[in-house]
Amino acid sequence: MHVHKRKLLYFYNNAWKIAYGQTPIRCRVLLASEKINNCISTTSRPIMMKIGAVLDLDSLVGKQQKIAMEIAVQEFNSLSCSKLDLNIQNSRGISARAIASVMDLTQSMRVLAIIGTITHNEATLASELNYTINKVPTLSLTSPTARTKLLSPQLPHFIQIGDDVRIHMQCVAAIVGEFRWKKVTVIYELNNWLSSDPGMLLDLTYALRQVGSEIDNHLALPSLSSLSDPKSNIENELKKLKSKSNRVFLIVHSSLELANILFEKAKQIGLMEKGSVWVISDGVVGLLDSVNPSAISNMQGVIGFKTNFMEVSETFRQFKFKFQRNFASEFPEEEKINPSFFALQLYDATWAIAQAAKESQGKFTPEQLFKNYLSRNDKLQQSPTFNIINVIGKSYRDLALWSPKLGFSKNLITQQLTEVNTDTTSTKVLSTVYWPGGLQFVPKGSTRSTEERTLQIGVPANGVFRQFVNVTHDQNTNNTSITGFSIDVFKAVVNTLPYDLKYTFVPFNGSYDEMVEQVHNKTLDAAVGDTAIMAYRYHLVDFTQPYIESGLDMVVKEKSAKSKETWIFLDVFTKEMWLMIVALHIFVGFVIWFIERRHNAELKGLGSMLWFLVSVIFYAHREPITSPLARTVLAPWLFVILIATSTFTASLTSMMTVSQLEPSVLDIQTLQERNSPVGCNGNSFIVKYLIDILKFKPENIKKINSIGDYPAAFQNKDIEAAFFVTPHAKIFLAKYSCKGLIKAGSTFKLGGFGFVFPKGSTLATDLSEALLKVIEKRETEQLEKDMLLIGGNANCSPSESKAKGRSSTGFQPFLGLFLICSSVAILALLYNMICVFKISVEIFSSYMHVTLTKLKSMWRCTTTCFTWSCSRLQSGSMRSISTATVTRNAEETVISDQQSTMNVELIDVVLAAHAS
Repeated sequence: MHVHKRKLLYFYNNAWKIAYGQTPIRCRVLLASEKINNCISTTSRPIMMKIGAVLDLDSLVGKQQKIAMEIAVQEFNSLSCSKLDLNIQNSRGISARAIASVMDLTQSMRVLAIIGTITHNEATLASELNYTINKVPTLSLTSPTARTKLLSPQLPHFIQIGDDVRIHMQCVAAIVGEFRWKKVTVIYELNNWLSSDPGMLLDLTYALRQVGSEIDNHLALPSLSSLSDPKSNIENELKKLKSKSNRVFLIVHSSLELANILFEKAKQIGLMEKGSVWVISDGVVGLLDSVNPSAISNMQGVIGFKTNFMEVSETFRQFKFKFQRNFASEFPEEEKINPSFFALQLYDATWAIAQAAKESQGKFTPEQLFKNYLSRNDKLQQSPTFNIINVIGKSYRDLALWSPKLGFSKNLITQQLTEVNTDTTSTKVLSTVYWPGGLQFVPKGSTRSTEERTLQIGVPANGVFRQFVNVTHDQNTNNTSITGFSIDVFKAVVNTLPYDLKYTFVPFNGSYDEMVEQVHNKTLDAAVGDTAIMAYRYHLVDFTQPYIESGLDMVVKEKSAKSKETWIFLDVFTKEMWLMIVALHIFVGFVIWFIERRHNAELKGLGSMLWFLVSVIFYAHREPITSPLARTVLAPWLFVILIATSTFTASLTSMMTVSQLEPSVLDIQTLQERNSPVGCNGNSFIVKYLIDILKFKPENIKKINSIGDYPAAFQNKDIEAAFFVTPHAKIFLAKYSCKGLIKAGSTFKLGGFGFVFPKGSTLATDLSEALLKVIEKRETEQLEKDMLLIGGNANCSPSESKAKGRSSTGFQPFLGLFLICSSVAILALLYNMICVFKISVEIFSSYMHVTLTKLKSMWRCTTTCFTWSCSRLQSGSMRSISTATVTRNAEETVISDQQSTMNVELIDVVLAAHAS
């Protein structure tokens, strides 16, 4: 079984069992009662078993451990026929005394087992001096130094059951990572245990690296027993730390006594004020319940962690009562004593030895010892959990819980329900910390130091574009001023860092590549300026994230476009606009023709309508519009024609008179075919880029070192094109676009501008993170706008109107007028169609009336003839009567024809009235 697993099986679980009343005490009571009954029935003498202990009784933790062991022995002796004889030796924290105590207990006292704070090295040395020690089981409370098995092959009887120090270091690193401190100062006490296990610092270094931090300073303090004047020694060491910039102090290993002196002196010299951070480990936090108020007052704002165990069970309260009573009786000078986890640890370990000794009748092996206490610890086989605390007021408060698997959580229930979290980013659980000095926000963890070396940061002194870095020297005051966009961005980034950075700018008179080489050689600590991130530079130095995007732009002279082209007038409006005008014009003309065609002789045919459509554009139509409805349709359309023709005239005039911005050279292939000379900044990477990447001939590249020399070079035809990085091109065109210079071709993408640091520098990573925050706040964007505003010429701004002079007009500006005209035309068309339909219905009705009247007359005539024919067959007397009847019917027929004629005339009159 591995070290940490056995440790968890025993100590952490037993502490939990004591708290909940599930300790082996009750089991012991039952076993002891059975044994007492056996003792009553037998007259044999009780078995006396000797066990030894080696503790540092000069320390508070050693005193607590002594009382806890004595309570365990008293309880065992009162409940068992077998008796324990406890022999405690005081090592005083000195390795030699610990070795001598072990030898004395094994040789003189002949103890069955030894328990205490004995390191692996001390046990090894003692076994070399006296081999019989190897036969005595030794239960050590120290953390194991070996990373393999609990039982060492060299010391088969030596068992280390202390906490796994690696988990402690992981907890320290988790706190550092939660607040994202990049550098820390480690403080530790060089006692016997740490001297024998230097791997603790390696574990801490690795754990800090996982959260993006590193150890900046070390402070190794000797144990108090080895110092003649510990207070003066500690004060001097702290003054050395104060002269450094880092203010995150991690006390990873220390006794309570040394920690009390440490915080007392830290407060006196000002290391407990605002800006400082102190983190203490379990060895100190676990004893805070037993320190006096003066010590607590020196620790205000300190955060730390201790092993989590519950203190609410009745069994624990009984143990606490016995502990406080016995401790006050033996050490009356101590105040406010509460049993710590270390006392519970030794209390349970003593019971384990006692039970193993009783069951084996005084002869047991380490395997039997493990079997004895592991059988009582099978409920909590998990990683330990630590309470994160914050010292405030007269005591401390719990902030959160932490475990290796689950990280930080607010309480135990939340932690058990939380999924495994391996993310190293901040969880914001520790958001209510009271910091030293009453600081309300997370300290940066650093300050300006009087002894810290100032970074020498190179800046280009001969840069062509002074808007990025401008180095000026005042002869009168002998002061050098360094300003510019790159400088402003760098300062904004440094102000965002969680620590202070001391630096000074050093003007560099060489080229950009030479400045990068100086950073590579460590002559300069960094470089700030308009330095492009290039692949051939990247293998020499580290760059931050680019603070401005970049590329390679080509600038050439503009070529005026021809003012007259065959179809230039068509570019005045977009295709959609032309289609909209034609469609609406035809529709409006059709509506007017449809209304006028019935009564306007000049608009009868289709040809008349087409001619009307052409003439109305120029207001030259001769056809009179007689209908009010048609005039209503024509009026808004004439207004649209007026606006459209005015816009067309103005736009066409502008297009024919204003020259268009067209580059004289379209691409670099044209330059290469013509063998044309080109210009660029001689100190930048562009020369190398043009030769190596774009394959220009070196003799065709003109090096120009002043921005004002480019227009003259173009004018004198010394160059046909100039190459700039994109940020430089923006400034150049903002200043000289009125000189007839424009950007041509597409941009060659590059890596942007970045800050330069030596390979492996952590500052490159820190500044990259800070730079992203500045970019997200849009500070760089505003600084760039300010730079372009200052860098441009107010009298010669970029002619954006020229570039947009030939842009076509769409239908959006006329959309409202189009909607009005189309709506009026549609309504007029619908109204006219309704009127025509109504007239058609009336005509149809009149026609049907006339037709029916004629049919009625014909029916009457037929009937009369039939009647007359029948009457001839009758008597002659009836002839006269029939003759009179026929005569009368003929007269009625004549009258009916006259009425039909009158109805036709009436219909014509109605149609004439509707037409008017």
